[in-house]
Parts: sequence; C-alpha cells; structure tokens
Amino acid sequence: MISVKLYNGKTFSSEPGTSLLDSAKAAGITLEYSCRTGRCGVCKTTVLSGDTEALKGESSLTADELAAGMILTCCRQALSNVELDAEDIGALGDIVVKTLPCRIDTITRLAENVVEVVLRVPPTSKLHYLPGQYLDVIGEGGLRRSYSIANAQRADGKLELQIREVEQGSMSQYWFGSAKPNDLLRLEGPLGTFCLRDKSASTLVFLATGTGIAPVKAILEQLLSTPKLAEGKNIRIYWGGRTAADIYWTPQLDGLSASFIPVLSRASADWQGRTGYVQAALLDDAIDLAQAVVYACGSEDMIHSAREALTVAGLPVKHFYSDAFVSSN
Repeated sequence: MISVKLYNGKTFSSEPGTSLLDSAKAAGITLEYSCRTGRCGVCKTTVLSGDTEALKGESSLTADELAAGMILTCCRQALSNVELDAEDIGALGDIVVKTLPCRIDTITRLAENVVEVVLRVPPTSKLHYLPGQYLDVIGEGGLRRSYSIANAQRADGKLELQIREVEQGSMSQYWFGSAKPNDLLRLEGPLGTFCLRDKSASTLVFLATGTGIAPVKAILEQLLSTPKLAEGKNIRIYWGGRTAADIYWTPQLDGLSASFIPVLSRASADWQGRTGYVQAALLDDAIDLAQAVVYACGSEDMIHSAREALTVAGLPVKHFYSDAFVSSN
C-alpha cells in the first residue's frame, strides 16, 4: 500500500489508479479542490518527495510549474510513498455530500443575463454546507451543471443560486426558457473547498467577477451572522463587471469594517467608480498583502492572473484561495 504524507503530518493510503484527491477523500481527508477536471488549478500542490503519474491532463499547470514539481491532486496517482506540500481542511471534515430532490421555489431576473433561482429541498433533508461551497444541479436527461450557493445557511433550508446565461448553453436554455416554480430537479452537494479559513491576517479581500460574487455573498452573510469571525478584520470586496448593468447586487455591510469596490472593464463615460480589472484595482490600493488573505472567485483568467500578480506583490502563496468558474455548455 502506498502512503501519502501531508506537510502537517497527516497520512493516508493511496491505491494505484486512484487520484490523490480521491484517495484522501476515501480516508476522510479533504484536500483543496473545485472542478475535479484539471482545469481550475485549485488542487495545485508541490510534491516534496516521491513519484507520481498523471491520470489525465493537467491543463491548468504551466511548464514552469510542472518543472518545479507541481501537480494537480485530482489528476495524479502516487507511484511510491509521497510527501505533499498540502494540508487537510478540517472545517470540511463533517460535511456530507448528498444527492437530494429539490424544487424551484422562485426565479427572479437580476440582470439581463442573470437569474436568481431559489431551490427548496424536503424539510427532512436540509443540506449542511459551508458558505462558499457549490452544488451540482441535475436536470432532465442527467444534464449537470455546477453553481455556487449564494446564501449562508437559512432556517428554511432554501438555497439561492445566481445563474448567468451561456450562449447556446444546454442548461441555459432551460433556466432562461422553460424553467418555472415547482419544477422538480435533483442536486448533489455540497462540493468544493472554497470557504472562510482560520487565518490570523488582518485584512480579508474578496475578488469576484460576474456571478463569482455568489459565494462571496454567502461568506459575507456568514460574517454578519457570526461577528467574532470578522472581529479586528478589515474587509474589502472587489467585484468586476464589464458595464454598470453587471453590478446587479449591493452588499449590506452594516456591522462590518468593510469596503465595497465595483470595478468596470468597459465603463461608460458617466461611470464615477473604478475601472480596469479587479486584481489591478487591489494592487493600486497598495494594502499590506503580507497581512492579507485573498478569496477569489470568477473567471479562470482572473484567478490565474490574480494569483500570479498578488503573490509577486507579497501575498503569501498559502493565503490565496480560489474557485474558478470553468466554462461549459
């Protein structure tokens, strides 16, 4: 049996032909992950010792990262005893992934190409999750798409999703065409490891593009309902869109030491706010990144660009958490 050791000392066994991520999960250990396809890069880590082999393409790794011994745990199997520069996420240890029936409760248009869908599950089957995680909605014919949960846990167990229309998208044709209240669907979740971490940094930074604001909204609700999590923290929320119409939500920040900074990449002449890209706006504000934790959610391009630029500017590598939205039809 092959042994895998994490840098915090925990170990688990790995079977040939099984990814490191799945082997950890089978042992009750949760490693960083999101898309599970090799595209988002969230499960990226460094092999400190031992040999691994790719089971599928690691498309989000650069040639330099591969040369430096970096791998994606969702794509690699262990060939020998291995030590990884990765840690388990204890906060997710009690999370149970379920497949549940659900019905559409309401559908509300938030913007021309964004709808809010609220799902309800059976009263005896509430989904327990951490704000920031996502779920898969399973529609007719087994069609499956991933959406971040846009709310912290509610007493009624309802789940809010913010869904952007994808041109020619199979699921979009349903959401923006025939979907109606009381439609029966299924969901699987919660999934992913995007959630608030216990870090001593004095500044919490959220970077979002498009509907990447959905898990940020959920985490902000968590901070508002649990003030001790935000105690002594300066919170900055950067949300990027193309035009003002893309900024379809305004956070309620009463009780938090927080700033909301919408940033437009294609602003009209009458726009009075920030322009450009969210990661550039953060860098322009010259905060002390050595004392910050960054949570980034949105497009793959933004995630990769932000990670590189911010770590070069002084953000500790292990203080960057992300959930990249990988495109699908």
